[in-house]
Amino acid sequence: MKVLIFNGSPRLNGNTRTALVALKEEIEHKMPDAETELIDADRKNVSGCINCDACKHNGGECVQEDDTVEIIQKIYDAEILIFGSPVYWWGITAKLKLIIDKMYSKSEQLSKIKKKVGVICVGMAELTDPEYKLITDQFQCICDHLNWGMVFSEAFVSENPESLKKNKEKLTEIKELHRKFM
Repeated sequence: MKVLIFNGSPRLNGNTRTALVALKEEIEHKMPDAETELIDADRKNVSGCINCDACKHNGGECVQEDDTVEIIQKIYDAEILIFGSPVYWWGITAKLKLIIDKMYSKSEQLSKIKKKVGVICVGMAELTDPEYKLITDQFQCICDHLNWGMVFSEAFVSENPESLKKNKEKLTEIKELHRKFM
């Protein structure tokens, strides 16, 4: 089983990556046959989709010379996808959105393969704030469009960029999300 995890945060020591690393380590511990990979979106060279539709005529490969083809192939090969992002202006980070937009290149092929999707978002607003629902709704629309299963979408509140590291209760809650894929 292949598990692909996307960190949308540019902070490599921040809350979102802390949450994703904790979940990744728990998956590796509890599901030892799983092949896991964490991709830091901010470290990838992905340009914006320009709607040239060349991908729709060449088997699903983006023609832009960046990391898109490699990333989309990894998405295609994975059975489980986990997306993590801090909340930026009521949504996910731009770099993570670029990767999601580039899934368009292989959307016909991706819609024929069942996948399980999890979403983790971290923000400073209370959990009742609409920003978390907006992100969940966006991913639910993507899953519906591609015939994928949304397994979870969880939001976590943090007071500062590294507060999650000190919250053992929340980290335990995050680690337990692996059970939803079993």
